[in-house]
Amino acid sequence: MVRLLARTALTLVANAVGLLVASFVVKGFSVNGFSFVVAVLFFSASTIVLGPLIIKITMQNANYLMGGIALVTTFVGLLLTTVFTDGLSINGISAWLASTFIVWVFSVLANVLLPLVLFKKILSETKN
Repeated sequence: MVRLLARTALTLVANAVGLLVASFVVKGFSVNGFSFVVAVLFFSASTIVLGPLIIKITMQNANYLMGGIALVTTFVGLLLTTVFTDGLSINGISAWLASTFIVWVFSVLANVLLPLVLFKKILSETKN
């Protein structure tokens, strides 16, 4: 249970980092105020749910695209978040491309680095 909570918290923080970096770096990408929290929650939920589905579809139809699954999942998550929430807006093709890449890169980096900083002690204590 602790691992599930830690993994969920890590995913939320990593996606928040990715969205924040994109909002600072990409012209045409904006996330504002309290709706940022809603956008992070919706984006995280959509990527968690859609990831396995997109992997399954890709494995059946285009196995050679497996490396791009995370980017596709990030793009679809951003698309759904902009459609169903007011907290995120992306304007222009270059903003869509750049924000998909930046959110993906910084989410991956946060997923790799944050456990080393935040959860190492907690997770090692639960193993013992």
